[in-house]
Amino acid sequence: MATEKDPESASPLDEVMEDIRGELVRRVAAADRDANREIYDALENE
Repeated sequence: MATEKDPESASPLDEVMEDIRGELVRRVAAADRDANREIYDALENE
């Protein structure tokens, strides 16, 4: 299995899985911001 310390040994599957994980994190973060927009706006305006 590839590790972050040895990116040279990453297989194509590892690269695709990393892309999927990154996209999932972005989508969850965006959904959280949308769901909690009032809180984020209040914190931003403090």
